[in-house]
This record gives sequence, structure tokens and C-alpha cells, in this order.
Amino acid sequence: MNFWRSTIGKKTVMAVTGLLMLLFLIVHMLGNLKIFFGRTDFDHYAHWLRTIGNPVLHESWYLWIQRFVLVVAVVLHAVSAYQLSRRDLKARPTKYSHHQRARAGYATHIMRYGGITLALFIVYHILDFTTLTLNRHGVDGAAYDNVVSSFSVWWVTAIYIAAMICLGLHIQHGFWSAAQTLGYNRPSRDRAFKGVATGLAVLLTVGFLIVPVSVLAGLVD
Repeated sequence: MNFWRSTIGKKTVMAVTGLLMLLFLIVHMLGNLKIFFGRTDFDHYAHWLRTIGNPVLHESWYLWIQRFVLVVAVVLHAVSAYQLSRRDLKARPTKYSHHQRARAGYATHIMRYGGITLALFIVYHILDFTTLTLNRHGVDGAAYDNVVSSFSVWWVTAIYIAAMICLGLHIQHGFWSAAQTLGYNRPSRDRAFKGVATGLAVLLTVGFLIVPVSVLAGLVD
């Protein structure tokens, strides 16, 4: 509890949970790209996700375990970010003069408001593709048709584009910040870590956006 209450403890929790979510995003993006192999392959992949761990785990148990871990990671990440933000405001209740922290302030705003946007998007994404509540097709087991049906609507694709841009900016700063917190970064490695952070941000943003854009453009139907 002392570790959790400390500033470095909260930053460490943010870094570790952020990297865990980053790993999930990479795997999730690669899975999404299977849609370009056609309906049969994509639906087979979606069904395979429900059978991971068989026969040790019953059907869909792995998915529920994954969801639980991700929910815990998101909550810890968000709570840590909120509490650190409150501490930062209390430590400096008045604004800096002469724009001394313009760059840090920009990064803080990107992470803070981008994080809120992503949290709202996650709720929407779950209602769209997990519970199928907001999905126009909404047929359980018909993953390919559910994706095509949803992204055929321009404003749904627009929501995903905006969210993925926020995700890219979040990853770009977050990865570099996590490396700093965990002690992997050094002045000599700073440029390399920033390059990796930018590369990951671009890769994931493009990787996630190529599916909805392709559906809207009629390349996937």
C-alpha cells in the first residue's frame, strides 16, 4: 500500500498496465487484419478465440479471463492517471509563466483528454462488437458480417478514426514515458525510444484504421 500511495508507485502501475494493454492492442490489430482473408477465415479466427485453452478451459473462459485482466488494467491505469493529475495540480496550483512547460503541458493534455476519449470509445466498442447492442447486424458468431455492417456507416467509421488518432498520440507519449518510469531509458537511448514510440503509434493507428476505411471504401464487403 505504501508503494501504491507513492508517486513512483502510481507511475509504475501506469507503465506496467500501459505496456500490458499495448501488447493486447498489437495482438488485437493482427487479428483484425485477418478480415482481408475473407469471411470464412475471419469467422474461423473469431470462433478460435472462444476455444483457446480447450480442453483445460471451457468455451469462452479464456476470453472472460482476458477481459477481467484488461478491465483491472484499465481501471488501475485510469485511477493512477487521475490521482497523479490531482497531485500535479496541487503541487502547482498556479500556471507557469513564460510558457516554461509548454511541451510538458501539451503532453499532459494529450494523455489526459485522450485517455478520457479512449475510455468512452472502449465502452462504445464493447457495445458494438462484444455485446452487439449497437451493431446493426448483431448476429452472434457472424464476426465478419458484424464488422462490415458497422463500418459501412460513415459516422461509425468517423468515430473509430478519431479514437485511433487519440490512441496513436497516447501510445507515442505513453511508451516513452513508461520506459522512463521503469528505468530503461537513458539520455543516450532517448532518441531510439522516441523513435520506437512513434513507430508503434503509427503502426497501430494505421493497422486499426485500415479495416474500417477499407469497409467504407467497399474494398471489404
